[in-house]
Amino acid sequence: MTQSASVAGTGGDEVPAPIQSSSLIRLQQTLAQPVTAAFLAGGVAGAVSRTVVSPLERLKILFQVQSAGKDEYRGSVGKALMKIWREEGFKGMMRGNGTNCIRIVPYSAVQFGSYNFYKRFIEPSPGADLSPLRRLVCGGFAGITSVTFTYPLDIVRTRLSIQSASFAALSGAQDKKLPGMWATLTTMYKTEGGILALYRGIIPTVAGVAPYVGLNFMVYESVRKYFTPEGEKPSVVRRLAAGAVSGAVAQTCTYPFDVLRRRFQINSMSGLGYQYKSIWDAVYRIVSQEGIRGMYKGIVPNLLKVAPSMASSWLSFELTRDMLVGWGKIDP
Repeated sequence: MTQSASVAGTGGDEVPAPIQSSSLIRLQQTLAQPVTAAFLAGGVAGAVSRTVVSPLERLKILFQVQSAGKDEYRGSVGKALMKIWREEGFKGMMRGNGTNCIRIVPYSAVQFGSYNFYKRFIEPSPGADLSPLRRLVCGGFAGITSVTFTYPLDIVRTRLSIQSASFAALSGAQDKKLPGMWATLTTMYKTEGGILALYRGIIPTVAGVAPYVGLNFMVYESVRKYFTPEGEKPSVVRRLAAGAVSGAVAQTCTYPFDVLRRRFQINSMSGLGYQYKSIWDAVYRIVSQEGIRGMYKGIVPNLLKVAPSMASSWLSFELTRDMLVGWGKIDP
């Protein structure tokens, strides 16, 4: 939006001259603030990365909640994906992605934004680089903050992902009209214990998310610096590679917590509920019934999605953030 001011022309006539609106300048300067830019860029990064790998994300969840003796989704990743495609089509491959994007936009926005917020209190001096340990601590706090704000949407996303799956325990569910996000959220609230039902599994989630996010930020910054010669700006390829490496390391180190999170999220679900009494009870029963491999169910599709997910997340985050920060450097 522009305002007009009159300036003298060559013939003495007044010619309107465009002047940039002060409100637009203020908006650009606000968006260019590091915390605000990181918040918005994080939301974009989350939506892009989750949509890119949605079929693998859903398959990972199906593997995670499948207990010993169940073989509905066994075999290779390719065969399992083809089973979903044959039975549910394209909608089945993307089931739960809408809710996941609604969750991941504020989740990623809060995560990246809070990381930059906490960074102010942890950095040794304004603008100074953080050490790997400081990045780990700062990322851990950012992970706890983001998951606390958006956890109810995460548990709903898990329910939506498995409600149409061809598990024997859910026989007949595929023939019914499946509830959407808000209906599932409301039903859980009314029938499973109110607000506590929407935060079922939050403890193992936080236990895994804090080190996961911390490792992600720490490894990404370290690897990006390692890949980038001193004095050069990191290229797109180097950013993609750093994002893929950081995601793979963080996911592998914290994966058992993700399995626990999914099991607790369906702990009271009819047909598939495991009825675990505590985290230690869950670990004991999973290992005794399914072996140590039970704690790593779904890790193959998870690792397959890590590279494209984290790479696209970090790339879209940095491109969006740099664009927003660049707005503040434009002369009025």
